[in-house]
Amino acid sequence: MTKTWDKVFPKSDRVDHAKVTFANRYGITLVGDLYLPKDRGGVRLPALVVVGPFGAVKEQSSGLYAQTMAERGFATLAFDASFTGESGGSPRNLASPDINTEDVSAAVDYLGLHEAVDRERIGVIGICGFGGMALNAVAVDKRVKAVVASTMYDMSRVMSKGYNDSVTSAQRTQTLEQLSWQRWDDARNGKPAYNPPHNELKGGEAQFLLDYHDYYKTPRGFHPRAVNSTGSWTRTTALSFMNMPLLTYIKEIAPRPVLLIHGEKAHSRYFSETAYAAAAEPKELMIIPGAVHTDLYDRMDKIPFDRITDFFRENLIAA
Repeated sequence: MTKTWDKVFPKSDRVDHAKVTFANRYGITLVGDLYLPKDRGGVRLPALVVVGPFGAVKEQSSGLYAQTMAERGFATLAFDASFTGESGGSPRNLASPDINTEDVSAAVDYLGLHEAVDRERIGVIGICGFGGMALNAVAVDKRVKAVVASTMYDMSRVMSKGYNDSVTSAQRTQTLEQLSWQRWDDARNGKPAYNPPHNELKGGEAQFLLDYHDYYKTPRGFHPRAVNSTGSWTRTTALSFMNMPLLTYIKEIAPRPVLLIHGEKAHSRYFSETAYAAAAEPKELMIIPGAVHTDLYDRMDKIPFDRITDFFRENLIAA
């Protein structure tokens, strides 16, 4: 683990920060950043697990959310998902709908055993692709009292159906055939093959791809350990997402509340709108005027931290 502050955002003088480790149910060691408000006194605090975006690390957006919410009185834990960043797991740069959902609950395990935390008041914030994972985790993990998904991606939906569900049955079959044969190549080579590097520009890209580049490949958000900044996922990462829809049981989050936040101009807005329609009450969909997908990664004038704070203060109520 790094010893120095290497986040893409400034360190706050209003919180205490510490590197921590904890294990998930599969025995993978996860590395996180724990943020505690300095003026906490001896009171046990409401706590938040924060994770995402998909392909990012805790030094980026999730850390910014976590530190900001710690300034507002919460104990917060931002962490690297299995196989990424400083967390364990091999091979590297692999994602799994099951293991990454488990990562969220493992973070709840950690917070619930921490002396500064009131385990009856734990919430979750998932950003981008981990917004979908967070919703999936909270549906099954009844210890969590409330969940926020910000600029949410449903990774199983986009991997299996493409953007705006545009992939045909024939195209899906072709992709599965390619991925299936790739398994033999990986087995023969004794290691996985990787996709081309993410967020490289060749010209003519859609605006949302330019937005990703602007965050992950420039000083605004670049971090050397982030998959989206310097690497790529294994070619077969999509396999486990293809027939494992993450949001099948979103209704089972109820009666615990859900807050979905998305940008008005985000290419991904339909993911939150669909999730909102499928979720049961109590639920809220908050659309941020003029915002694109990546604005909710780090734009402090766009991320509605006041509403997020009120939402958790209202709903993280001890039993």
